Amino acid sequence: MPEDVYQPMTPAEVRILRDQLDAKGKKLVFTNGCFDLLHAGHVRYLNQARALGDAMVVALNSDASVRELKGPSRPVNRERDRAEVMAALRAVDAVVIFGDMRATALIEAIRPHIYAKGGDYTVDSLNADELAALKAARSQISILPLVTGRSTTKTIERMTKPADGVGPLRLGVLGSGVGSNLKAILKAIDEHELDAEVVVAISDEKDSTFLKTAKSANVPALFVDGGHNPRRFYESAHKEIVEHLQRAHVEVVVLAGFMRILKEPMLTTFAERIVNVHPSLLPKFKGARAVQDAIDEGELETGCTVHLVTAEIDNGRILAQAKVPILVGDSAEELHQRIKVEEHKLLPKVLAQWPRKG
Repeated sequence: MPEDVYQPMTPAEVRILRDQLDAKGKKLVFTNGCFDLLHAGHVRYLNQARALGDAMVVALNSDASVRELKGPSRPVNRERDRAEVMAALRAVDAVVIFGDMRATALIEAIRPHIYAKGGDYTVDSLNADELAALKAARSQISILPLVTGRSTTKTIERMTKPADGVGPLRLGVLGSGVGSNLKAILKAIDEHELDAEVVVAISDEKDSTFLKTAKSANVPALFVDGGHNPRRFYESAHKEIVEHLQRAHVEVVVLAGFMRILKEPMLTTFAERIVNVHPSLLPKFKGARAVQDAIDEGELETGCTVHLVTAEIDNGRILAQAKVPILVGDSAEELHQRIKVEEHKLLPKVLAQWPRKG
């Protein structure tokens, strides 16, 4: 018997199936995902999706695209095995594998009657390109109830959790630029001043030095497209970042020069566990011009603040501060460089004192 028993459909074959159903007044249900470790939540969701129409096709991300979406430790099972297991389910009529990170091209080719997605999504949080393709195809979008307490991430977490329940502090670092605070964290870890591990680094800048720094340190480095506004994210990008952090089992999220404003579901999912470094002695001088504002106000000193992130910008609980004198003739660039020296000391110290459960 050949190793690969099940042969997935091609997009062209799925389109033929869709057109055959359409000619009979019937409907094709389409859903997509990685599905690399099936659990009861998946099965219930797929059964509900199948009940929406007359046949269902599941599009599986290829192994390469799963790695792009979920990091180098995934998928748990290879694509052909995932396809074979998926096709064996009573609710699934056919499986197709696609190599892109998004199913946009597949949606355009197949034009499904119904598109189903789990309740951890909303219509607005769907990927913008996929949503546009679905609207162009006039597909009905159905968001199905989330099956609580069942997730691949939680299953893997139970399998990989240390026996004593406590290992190095698992950090997820978000950055937009050079990544000097990321370097400071990695240096503190290397010098055994911080018992932690940077398990994922995420940037909204595809070619940022931040990501290059992470890659050079063998840290999983991921780019998330946040949209054209340099200060605000697509709603889908917020969700994507949360998923990356959860998959990496991140305990504390560190913003290291990350310029986008974080909103839900990030703020609730990681409440009291998002740390930012701000270049002023908060509550003075909030916002992006803090260094120049301190000079303009004639202050004799400023500094840096490590604080928790909340919905109100630069207003979360202060964890620690360090002072920096303002010298006569200081430019904002000169002053900021001296502030950064203190940031690189202060941030690792705060993380080293992070309260742990165990």
